[in-house]
Amino acid sequence: MSDETPICSAKGCRTTAVWVLAWNNPKIHTPERRKTWLACEEHREHLAQFLGVRGMLKDVVPLEEWQAAEDTRG
Repeated sequence: MSDETPICSAKGCRTTAVWVLAWNNPKIHTPERRKTWLACEEHREHLAQFLGVRGMLKDVVPLEEWQAAEDTRG
């Protein structure tokens, strides 16, 4: 993630993101690999359901919490 304002990953949305949806595609990623989508409050549930029905959603975390964890990992 960059220092720019994080924007929701939902198609066409330009709202500031407040959630991180961590996911991986078990068909192509190793189990520990995490890809991320960002979500605003409005699109969090929709994006989570999209990933969830495909068995790819691993975690939904507030953006601030995700960034704090990244800072401690270095």
